[in-house]
Parts: sequence; structure tokens; C-alpha cells
Amino acid sequence: MGYSDQRFTVNLSILFTELPLLERPAAAAAAGFRAVELWWPWVDAPVPERSELDALKQAIEDAGVRLTGLNFYAGQLPGPDRGALSVPGEESEKFRANVDVAADFAHSLGCTALNALYGNRVDGVDPAVQDELALENLVLAARAADRVGAVVLVEALNAPESPKCPLVSAEKAVEVVDKVNAATGLGNARFLMDLYHLSMNGEDLPRVIAAYADRTGHVQIADNPGRGAPGTGSLPLEDLLDQVREAGYEGWVGLEYKPGDRPSHESFDWLPAGARAAR
Repeated sequence: MGYSDQRFTVNLSILFTELPLLERPAAAAAAGFRAVELWWPWVDAPVPERSELDALKQAIEDAGVRLTGLNFYAGQLPGPDRGALSVPGEESEKFRANVDVAADFAHSLGCTALNALYGNRVDGVDPAVQDELALENLVLAARAADRVGAVVLVEALNAPESPKCPLVSAEKAVEVVDKVNAATGLGNARFLMDLYHLSMNGEDLPRVIAAYADRTGHVQIADNPGRGAPGTGSLPLEDLLDQVREAGYEGWVGLEYKPGDRPSHESFDWLPAGARAAR
């Protein structure tokens, strides 16, 4: 097995950020990839102008790459926020306004995975109130995703970098997945298994893989420490991805790592050119 047996997709919100957004899909293609994913690109606009949506769609199509994953609106990300759907008031309303916009944009490009980041705890707000709001909004997101033939992803982040986020373990994220599926009856909520975040939490990664691969809708990787490319840290990522595949996951693996001080296209030296194109 090994890296050559995986299906990699490049996260254009953390890689190629030295380029304008509309140039990034072509840059990923030039590096040999045929699939990309994105955080919500317009941090201040849950409902951007149609011209902006059309321009990004055209850039992705012109590059000849496939959009495999898209985040719903998540607040200031990159930045202090970790999602909007559990944050009462304006942020929750922005999330709700974005749900159909994101789902329709994903559908227009054949994208079938939508990531719904949970958000931070808010000082002075009862966590139970936030969790109730989160479930309501995740149900909306799951129904919108189902309408376009997609899954909605729930991701566990890591406590050192996201101390106010309540979803900082695989178990907590999967609990939310189960609640959403129970509430909708659709079965299209899935776990986003980010091996970097889980390793930062000190989780037993082989145990997590064995326990939750069957409920996983997407996998993301970066090395630890440093959140850099595979080989820059100490995680046995090639072996871990083999375990994920052996456990039955055959989907995309998102490259969500920082390129470091070099241009993004130079950060793929760990992956042979022939293994970059999606199969």
C-alpha cells in the first residue's frame, strides 16, 4: 500500500495561499493534483455576490480540478473563530443564511462533502443552549446536504490550538454525528477524521481509526509537531493512512498542512508526481 494507494485532495485555504484565490486551482493542477477542497472563502460574506461565486466556479472548472470538499460559513477562519453554528445571534444567522448557498455551490461543481465547524464556547452562555442551537443548525445543514446528494461533516479540532471549542476528541465529534443522524433520519452526517488534530489531543490514532472509520466521511492530514507536510514531524502518516484504508475508508484524503517557508508547490516532495492525480 502506501501513499500511492490514496486519493489526495489539496486544501486551497492553507496551501497556495501565497496566490490569489482564483489562481490557486490552476496552481494545484500544475503541481499534478486533480482534486481540491476549500474552507468557506469569503469570511465576511456568508452570501457573496453571484459574480464571486461564478468566478470561483469558473476558476475550478478551467483548472480541470474537482472540488471534493467545502466548508460552510465558519466565521473568521483563518482567525479566532472555529465555526458559527453554535454561536447565538448574528453568527448563527449568518450560518443559516449560508447553508443553501454553500450546498448549491458545492452541487454546481459535483462536490459531495460539506464541513460544518461547530464553533467556540461563548462566555456567559449556557453550553446546553449552544448545543441545542448547534443541533438545530446541523439538522438544517444535513437536510440541505441531502438535497444535493452530499454528506455533512463534523470535525474534531484540538484543544491546544482551539481551547474554547468543545469538540476536541473523536468521541465528542462522533456523538454529535449520531445526534444529527438520529434527529434527521437521513444518515448523512459523518465524522471528519483529521489525524493532525487528533494527534495534538494525544489520542490513540490506531484505536480511533478502528473505532470510527465506518462513520468517517473525510480524512485530513498534516504532520505533528508543526502542522507541516508529511515527513516534517513524527507522525507515521503513511502507515496511519494504510490503517484507515484497511478499515474500509476509500474516500479522499485532504492535504491540510502548512507549506512552511517555501512556496506551496515545493512542499509536495514527499509525494511522487505519479501519485498526485486523483484516481
